[in-house]
Amino acid sequence: MSDQSLQRFQVFINGQWRNPRSDKWIESVNPATEEAWCEVPNCQEDDVNDAVAAAVSALNGPWAQFSPVERGRVLTRLAEAIPDHADRLAELEVSDSGKNMTESRNFMKFCAGFFKFFGEMADKSTGSTFVTPFPGIQTYTHRVPVGVVAAVIPWNNPLWLLSIKLGPALAGGNTCIIKPSELCATPLLEIVKIMHEVADIPDGVVNILTGEGDPCGRVLTSHPDVSKVAFTGGPETARHIVRNTANNLAETTLELGGKSPMIVFDDADMDNAVQNIIAGVFAGSSGQSCVAGSRAFVQRGIYDAFVSNLVKAAEALKVGDPLSSESQMGPLASLAQIERCENAVSDALDSGAKLRTGGKRPDYLKKGWYFEPTILEIEDHDIDIAQTELFGPVLVIMPFDNEQEVVKLANDTNFGLAAGFFTTNLGRALRLTKSVRAGIQWVNTYRLGAPMAPIGGFGDSGKSREGGLEAMHEYTKPVTVWINTNI
Repeated sequence: MSDQSLQRFQVFINGQWRNPRSDKWIESVNPATEEAWCEVPNCQEDDVNDAVAAAVSALNGPWAQFSPVERGRVLTRLAEAIPDHADRLAELEVSDSGKNMTESRNFMKFCAGFFKFFGEMADKSTGSTFVTPFPGIQTYTHRVPVGVVAAVIPWNNPLWLLSIKLGPALAGGNTCIIKPSELCATPLLEIVKIMHEVADIPDGVVNILTGEGDPCGRVLTSHPDVSKVAFTGGPETARHIVRNTANNLAETTLELGGKSPMIVFDDADMDNAVQNIIAGVFAGSSGQSCVAGSRAFVQRGIYDAFVSNLVKAAEALKVGDPLSSESQMGPLASLAQIERCENAVSDALDSGAKLRTGGKRPDYLKKGWYFEPTILEIEDHDIDIAQTELFGPVLVIMPFDNEQEVVKLANDTNFGLAAGFFTTNLGRALRLTKSVRAGIQWVNTYRLGAPMAPIGGFGDSGKSREGGLEAMHEYTKPVTVWINTNI
């Protein structure tokens, strides 16, 4: 039942804010208080059809006449507006997802940077000329929009994950339907509002629907007029989406999960490695990040000392109210995430893992979906907790003896998104960047990123790339032109 005392947000279709046709709503619960604080529309098939029709019409309307420079200005205006609205956007993100406020504000700058980058790239995605074996024939390629893009956004880092999809999509001349997770939809509704107000974009170019995976997500990703689906989330949901696109043969960009290895050699700067592992798996997003470094491998000679330092650093983290500047870890996004971590830790202990710290909800926090930073020592890399992405603040750690052994361990997973290497041996670092199967790699640091750098992985971590010039090619298609100059 809908609680009409709660604040209600609307969806945006064809330049208009409106309620869902079905008048169905979804409550959003604040993870820090466990209380519902607003409602978002639970869109059904009719709403999806309306949004897609608007996007199709806009694709063939005034938007088609926007030059690449003009499309770039739309994105640049949005990028310039974000700092003035950063506090409001961050507050919504924290209220919906429980993300730490300090990190959320920092990500507003990151989000603006990506929109600015793609705005500047809009007129720089070029075709090519080439020589053919036919005399008097001139041949070249130019790039055109893919068409209507469905951008499906998860609940962690939703604004940044929107920017790496919507940025190249609009720069390439496409129209879009944004479908956020029902767990964290309000910041995306707000940024669409900002875009509508400041960017002077034609109606129907950007639409946003909120709703559950079925029917809203299913109908959208299988819709015959959707030409591309850009999705960030888990591999099982991605497989559903791929099956949906069998109906429309839509192209897909899939940025999925990870079980990223952090490898520490005995010549590493120990303090730097500890700091980066803590930040990589615990701080800010409480482990709810695709690139979370959730597996640590430490060379045996320094293993005991390193684990001791790592445990001390984890126990020193301040877990609490995400709005507090003192908190370094906020709650997880849902009760289901807490229960998943609890069950995984329990199963790991039954399988022989040793709990060094954490493993439960904090006793001192009576409300909120909090989970302590958790470190488990393991001897068997085949146990579930070493292979499954938990999306929570849980790290497994084990020793290794040599480079050959640790490369095998690092690659012993279905994922291949990110990896971190800590060593002062340059030759070793370069060897690891080629032998470890991960699409994003850091040496003596972790979680750095920039708009010009491609993002993506292998295996269950997805396919295609987001970010950089590669992303512009994902949202445009080459057209080959043959001209007979003999006539």
